[in-house]
Amino acid sequence: MDIKNTKKRIAILGGGPSGLFVYKRLVESGSNDFEVTIFERKKELGSGMPYSAEGSNVEHITNVSDNEVPHIASTMSEWIYSAPADLLQTFNIKPDEFNEYKVVPRLLFGSYLSAQFDILRKTGMEANISTTVHFESTVTDVSYDIKKEAVKVETTNRDIHEFDYAVICTGHNWPIRYEGKVPGYYDAPYPPVKLAKHFNHPIAVKGSSLTAIDAIRTLARNNGLFEKGADDTLHFKLNPESADFKIMMHSRSGMLPAVRFHLEDSHLSNSSLLVKEEIEQHRKSNNGFLSLDFIFEKDFKAIFREKDPEFYQRIKDFSIEDFVTDMMELRERLDPFQLLKAEYVQAEKSIKRQESIYWKEMLAVLSFAMNHPAKYFSAEDMQRLQKVLMPLISIVIAFVPQKSCEELLALHQAGVLDLVPVGDDSTVEPQHGGGVLYNFKDGDNNDRSDYYKTFVDCVGQPHLSYEDFPFKSLLNHRAISPARLKFKTSEAGQTAFTADPDKVDQDEHGDFFLKVSGIAINDNFQIIDQYGAYNKNLYIMAVPYIGGLNPDYSGLDFCEAASLLIVKDILGTSSL
Repeated sequence: MDIKNTKKRIAILGGGPSGLFVYKRLVESGSNDFEVTIFERKKELGSGMPYSAEGSNVEHITNVSDNEVPHIASTMSEWIYSAPADLLQTFNIKPDEFNEYKVVPRLLFGSYLSAQFDILRKTGMEANISTTVHFESTVTDVSYDIKKEAVKVETTNRDIHEFDYAVICTGHNWPIRYEGKVPGYYDAPYPPVKLAKHFNHPIAVKGSSLTAIDAIRTLARNNGLFEKGADDTLHFKLNPESADFKIMMHSRSGMLPAVRFHLEDSHLSNSSLLVKEEIEQHRKSNNGFLSLDFIFEKDFKAIFREKDPEFYQRIKDFSIEDFVTDMMELRERLDPFQLLKAEYVQAEKSIKRQESIYWKEMLAVLSFAMNHPAKYFSAEDMQRLQKVLMPLISIVIAFVPQKSCEELLALHQAGVLDLVPVGDDSTVEPQHGGGVLYNFKDGDNNDRSDYYKTFVDCVGQPHLSYEDFPFKSLLNHRAISPARLKFKTSEAGQTAFTADPDKVDQDEHGDFFLKVSGIAINDNFQIIDQYGAYNKNLYIMAVPYIGGLNPDYSGLDFCEAASLLIVKDILGTSSL
């Protein structure tokens, strides 16, 4: 007689930071009525793409410090004493001098995350939690057996594994569109080793985000040298063989991101934020919608009443549009490198005095707070968020580390780095013989078509579409559905449909829906099928495919928050 295994079989697809936090939640749950299988494409757990050689070279640094990292098994300042000696030597790290408030090399941080996974696996073993890890194992497909209520996972070697639950944690993904087909065209700057070479011509970089800064740091080091002057200021000198090397950073806003400063609350939380019950109560009185203005009032403006009364008086009557206009006015008026230098000085004072630049911190808190309930915005509010507020948020909360800031200023001072403002209508046209034509309107509204032999797309992780979803069985059987948001008024829906019918759907009841990127999910990150039913066995944390309903996924803070909801749901517990 067969004895049925009563333990829940849980699969984690991807062993990077997202998978790490899911596993941490399971191990620390106080339960062991489950067994865990982890599928990891690489040879190590924890580091994922950003903190491994796939996303970093030795010159790349985090934009968070140890004190800002959600607790895992040990802090980095504790782990550093047991870190491999050769690793510490590579980055000239002395454990006794380690500063928990300073950013660290990303590859070092990746080793820390990998070590955290090892600690958690030992803890799991002591708690009698069975953990199986398949290294160098790429998941090629996922399907769902409705009758058995089981998830089937297929890997490259055609093995099929069956589970009760699966959490998709496949991490970052940059689709290759032209790279390898068009000489000199790079779809992303990752892995950065491909940019670590000599270039003796101008290079076009699309974007001015942290992704662009990654590319710039690599390109600069392979075509010149950074040196500290007598005044301790950083300078850059080109190599003789790279005399014509230059980086032209094309920015849609014509702006550079803001500089990292001291955070009063290092984990993007605030006791004054709206709680779930308040959001639900508001939705009941607003036809099921969550108002962006309500979130802006309660999770941003109201918090300044006590914390910064002077700033509150300045903004208390502002709409979102008014606020963004006011905050952008200075950024639009000043030269971006001049502003970067001023913000660098301001941020240095903030860190030295351990005093926050509070409105910037609260903008980061707002972005994180509205991320999870954004699926309840009306289409009109999502359009406002994307068009009005997110451009400001993306600039302010990038948190460019001081070292990166110093290098950008040194490159610009040396005449090697310039910023080119481009509009929403700019296009990049790959050329058959190699390189691209960058088409845009200049400051005088004249049409420009600039040729570049080398082009690097650095807009950051793209929000991928429903059709891009990698597990085709779920797609083909319509176990997933495209993410979309309902228009609050039919007039706004009709206007949007007339303007761009490809981006708006109309259902049989005449209601209009805005199509957003990725797939539909519920509050517990479970996938939703074509009939609007959620799958109680399949969860997703892979940010490229849920970006439409989660417009801001703030790194490890997102991993911590999402993993809590997922594991609570899998284990059927209210406390973790």
